Amino acid sequence: MPGPLEGVRVIELGQLVAGPYCGQLLADYGCEVIKVEDPAKGDPLRDWGREKAEGRSLWWPIAARNKTCVTIDLRHARGQELIRRLIDEADIVLENFRPGTMERWGLGYEQLSAINPRLVMIRVSGYGQDGPYAQRPGYASVGEAMGGLRYVIGDPSSPPSRAGISLGDSLAAMFGCMGGLAAYANAQRTGQGQVVDASIYESVLGVMESLVPEYVLAGFIRERTGSMLPNVAPSNVYPSRDGQMVIIAANNDTLWCRLATAMGRPELGTDPRFASHTVRGEHQGELDRLIAEWTVTLDAAALVEHLQAHDVVVGSMYRAPEMLDDPQFVARDSIVNVAHPEFGEFPMQNVFPKFSRTPAEVLWCGPSHGEHTAEVLGRLLGITTNELAALHDDGVI
Repeated sequence: MPGPLEGVRVIELGQLVAGPYCGQLLADYGCEVIKVEDPAKGDPLRDWGREKAEGRSLWWPIAARNKTCVTIDLRHARGQELIRRLIDEADIVLENFRPGTMERWGLGYEQLSAINPRLVMIRVSGYGQDGPYAQRPGYASVGEAMGGLRYVIGDPSSPPSRAGISLGDSLAAMFGCMGGLAAYANAQRTGQGQVVDASIYESVLGVMESLVPEYVLAGFIRERTGSMLPNVAPSNVYPSRDGQMVIIAANNDTLWCRLATAMGRPELGTDPRFASHTVRGEHQGELDRLIAEWTVTLDAAALVEHLQAHDVVVGSMYRAPEMLDDPQFVARDSIVNVAHPEFGEFPMQNVFPKFSRTPAEVLWCGPSHGEHTAEVLGRLLGITTNELAALHDDGVI
């Protein structure tokens, strides 16, 4: 595998979104990620996704890209022994089962670190490995609500909204990945691994800026504000003549003067109602109405071009079609086509961020169920063809 983490071996256990996305990031950066699935049915993510093509998931090829997939029954004693042997030569083990599950299988950190003291275990869960809620089932929706995110998303006239993606799962995966790599770096120096305990609700809480001290020290509770941030103006979504939506962010004094000039009304830059960040916030509604009255006189493309010529921060509202046509996406290979056995070419987001000396790339889509079982167990554990057949017949793999 190319990438900065080439040579690092990860055993991925668990299923669905948070754990597998953490594994995807590690695979993106060059780790050898061996994903372990149940022999009977595999990861449910193989069938997930809002839309399907030819009855196949369009999510799985991304979530399991650059991974090798093996089947081992973690509930079977011989399956557990296979996992211990794999972990003996691994750097990181990743799991997102309910806390206590790994211990019941004899695969807790205490047992695994006894055979591999340098092992890092990334544990992703709804509420963390301890505390009164640890045993509750934890999904991203509840974690987003508990972490404070859901309450502030949406229009103030409606109930809280969701982001449209599994944001809580993704945040927990990212924190788990960062923590896992920090622990791996420490293990390289000290020879001692550790547990990285990433919860969904705390990962959401971690990005909530100053929400807590705003309440404790100032008695303020953030509310839903729709497409704008109170007292940060102008920074909003504005309509165009052809019915498109354009983002304009000109909320510092210099940018606001540029926008006023672009609007053909330079005098607004020094108008007492709008001349400073503070007063623009006080007259935010009035200012947004003035800008919208102007933006709706131009088509979106012309509006964006005009504002860019005046060095104003502006952008269009993108969906997949706009991404595929955008020259910036094309120039940076932000979306790549990866070979797929059924679809031919499968478009997906590239590896981010980019690395200047150890570039990482997507080499293959998510493999079929158990595609690499024989190869991995033979290569790493020396299991023969006859032994593999016996394990298969017994339902272990």
